[in-house]
Amino acid sequence: MSVYDLVVRGGSVASTEGVFPMDVAIRGEHIVALGQDLPQGTREIDAKGRLVMPGGVDAHCHIEQLSGGGIMNADTFESATRAAAFGGTTTTISFAAQHRGDRLRRVVERYTALAERGALTDFAFHLWISDPTPETLVEDLPALIDAGHRSIKIFMTYENVRLLDEQVLDVMAVARQHGALVCAHAENHGMIKWMADRLVSRGYVAPKFHPVSHPRGSEAEAFERLIRFSELLDQPIVLFHVSTAEGAAIVRRARGEGIKVFAETCPQYLFMTADDTDRPGLEGAKWMCSPPPRTVRDQNALWRALDLGDLQILSSDHAPYRYDETGKLSAGPGSTFKQIANGLPGLETRLPLMFDAMVSRGMSTIEKFVEITATAPAKIYGLHPRKGAIVVGGDADIAIWDPNREVTLTDEAMHDNSGYTPFAGRTIRGWPEIVLRRGSVIVSDGAIHAKPGSGKIQLRDCADSMKPSGTPSPEFDPQTNFGAHLA
Repeated sequence: MSVYDLVVRGGSVASTEGVFPMDVAIRGEHIVALGQDLPQGTREIDAKGRLVMPGGVDAHCHIEQLSGGGIMNADTFESATRAAAFGGTTTTISFAAQHRGDRLRRVVERYTALAERGALTDFAFHLWISDPTPETLVEDLPALIDAGHRSIKIFMTYENVRLLDEQVLDVMAVARQHGALVCAHAENHGMIKWMADRLVSRGYVAPKFHPVSHPRGSEAEAFERLIRFSELLDQPIVLFHVSTAEGAAIVRRARGEGIKVFAETCPQYLFMTADDTDRPGLEGAKWMCSPPPRTVRDQNALWRALDLGDLQILSSDHAPYRYDETGKLSAGPGSTFKQIANGLPGLETRLPLMFDAMVSRGMSTIEKFVEITATAPAKIYGLHPRKGAIVVGGDADIAIWDPNREVTLTDEAMHDNSGYTPFAGRTIRGWPEIVLRRGSVIVSDGAIHAKPGSGKIQLRDCADSMKPSGTPSPEFDPQTNFGAHLA
């Protein structure tokens, strides 16, 4: 009888340190041996001529979620994680989204039940805080963090979900005490509202005016403000979806000052510009997301920031809305850009787009590709070493890539429920053909082989990234009466 349940044989294993010819042996759900000419397994996968890489970790996706504007996105956990698996991603971190009036612990129970019923990949949650009442901050949030939900999402804009500065500080103080990351959609609310209201009042309502309504300075100002909050409390933060050259420069400067700031960007900011929204009628709505893509200059700055390590994570910000009355056009054929749901599908295309650009076209290295799409997000969010790397003892989450396969992206080929991809027509080279999740083959031969609900929740320990680096500013009072300023 073989000592191994499965051996992935003859491939080249890619990591953040290099690419090495190596077999991977799996027993049960875990990797148990790495090396050449390993003994025969009960089952074998021939990976000759293939790249064997860790399954992707997508740390920013919206799944089966009601938006702040009251629109339900298109995906269930089943459809979203099906798309993730076809794209080589084996772990998602989506949102347990609290809206005002919601009890946070009930929100987490509800999203957990949805994921346990539908998810095909493994999953975790960011705790989305929109209603930081004393009940939320004193009772629910500490207990949920201690239970393993180690990251929190806050908004600094959007009327129905944004937090005031004092509320942001309250949330960050709880995170510091209990060992959680605070992740932020950081844009200046006043600047966006002021611009949007004036555009609409003057009849500038088409999708192409959406980027105009989000001044690039709104990102820079909010980044600076949140970074100073982080410095005040010595609380680690993650800045979501960096879209501008100025934003990337601010992150670089703050990290140089020793402030514990992490940051991500997304494919839409590397491959799209604001011009993509300038299309006939409402067609440009398909390319609307927030913050919006900017310019080629910003693209170049973001690629440079990834290369330098100023940005550590590449996420999808998968926010799927159909281009019909259930999603993007829920306000009807006369929708203004303010009424159109912001968000793009991207779980399935994240890794192939980046592999094509970074590896096939030589914009970076395979080591950097593995780092920003799997290893770094797993480390920053407390999932490593069981996720994000091919290591002995880790979960056998593996994507086996044909580096030479060319695929032209089409709307019809996608596996989520959006009905389109903003990258349709793009031909890419390199594709994940076989995907394993905890040792089980979940994608092969162009078909899904996992059952809905077979994904497992990933509760997290307090990773190094979540630990404050020193002592907070003297102005920080750990005995804060959270929410008292709201009375």
